[in-house]
Amino acid sequence: MPGFVQIMELKTSRIDEVEAMSRRMQEERGDALLVTKATVTADRDRPGYYLVLVEFPSYEEAMKNSNDPATSKYAEEMGALLDEPPKFHNLDVLFEM
Repeated sequence: MPGFVQIMELKTSRIDEVEAMSRRMQEERGDALLVTKATVTADRDRPGYYLVLVEFPSYEEAMKNSNDPATSKYAEEMGALLDEPPKFHNLDVLFEM
């Protein structure tokens, strides 16, 4: 089933704090969190760089999540833990195998 994926590229020396904050957000928001799945990866070729793959059921659900004040609060908190601004890639899912 097609959906929407956002990839966030992060550079941070504080990944443990990013993880703790992400887990806290997940716990606090529970079912209100519109994300289908999030996968956090470490770039083997570039230490300190991480890619976060966030899956949503649709672009519309992703935009609801993006416009939620709780998401804005989280993004602001996370921004303080990053060494540089994040890069975003917004992708429509065409098919899955």
